[in-house]
Amino acid sequence: MGGVTVRLDQLPLRDDLRGKTPYGAPQAPLPVTLNVNENTHPVPQEVADDVLDSIARALRDVNRYPDREFSTLRESFADYLGHGLTPDQIWAANGSNEVLQHILQAFAGPGRTALGFGPTYSMYPILTAATGASWIAGTRAHDYTLSPEDAAAQVADAEPDVIFLCTPNNPTGTPLSLDVIEAVYEATDGVVIVDEAYQEFAPRDEQSALTLLPGRERLVVSRTMSKAFAFAGARVGYLAADPAFIDALRLVRLPYHLSSLTQAAAIAALRHASTMLAMVDDIVEQRDRISATLDALGYDPHDSWSNFVLFGGVDDPAATWQALYDRGVLIRDVGIPHHLRVSAGTEDETTAFLDALASIDSAP
Repeated sequence: MGGVTVRLDQLPLRDDLRGKTPYGAPQAPLPVTLNVNENTHPVPQEVADDVLDSIARALRDVNRYPDREFSTLRESFADYLGHGLTPDQIWAANGSNEVLQHILQAFAGPGRTALGFGPTYSMYPILTAATGASWIAGTRAHDYTLSPEDAAAQVADAEPDVIFLCTPNNPTGTPLSLDVIEAVYEATDGVVIVDEAYQEFAPRDEQSALTLLPGRERLVVSRTMSKAFAFAGARVGYLAADPAFIDALRLVRLPYHLSSLTQAAAIAALRHASTMLAMVDDIVEQRDRISATLDALGYDPHDSWSNFVLFGGVDDPAATWQALYDRGVLIRDVGIPHHLRVSAGTEDETTAFLDALASIDSAP
């Protein structure tokens, strides 16, 4: 069926969206893809079997709407997180991006502002703009760290309605101390989101921001199953907060937003949390191996508590990225001058990346 084709700028698009570009990371069928911080380890067979059985059972009732309150899944998340959390303190959605979108829909929107300390997760300003709010770009020290005094001062000066604190930070891998979170919370009357998407890759003795939740009704701790749980394709994110905060999110969520199949898959995976998280130790080992080898090759890897490494000392990031691409390895140019970022993959994938990078350095 034919028709007239128009350009995007000819449509009655919202003025604040004109000229913007959508989020996008390169996708290519290369042998080694280490560009989007996925857990590249396959789901263990015993877990996959349980997930498949659970989805099959859920299919029998797929003619009916799912549990709108995803009660069993919230119980499973509360059990996994611990810290005395109860199901009425848990929220979940289709990936952590939708979780963050729900927060912004409820607490940001037109006439309000959200702040994050750059460089940080590139979706924060996109989600903010999509809800009609304005983005405020805070800054970090040259080594990408944040001090309590500086972070609190920036927040007090900007008076944002929502603050994003990513720890470990994406794309730098930088950790954030709990005293920074406390200082920011005290400096604002707005909502403070602590995005712990990579928390499982931090040292085991490091405390989570979940310990700060009691008595802080405007504090939110967001997590995802995409990274440590190797569940990126399932799209499951979640958060913990005060029960009243959870009530606010019900006002903006779409009805039945989590399908029965998604709920069944996530519940099954959480039953095998110890098996799924056993992959983390191997990923951390490969991350540290990447850092050590990058240093030996003359690059400047930044300290990382995540499943990736940001490294500097790259004379021409675009040329290096292309040379790796030509060798079958896909990593990420995150737009920081003289830097590139690589995810920690399996041992074989990590070896492929390091060998490819070394071959570029040795090429005439």
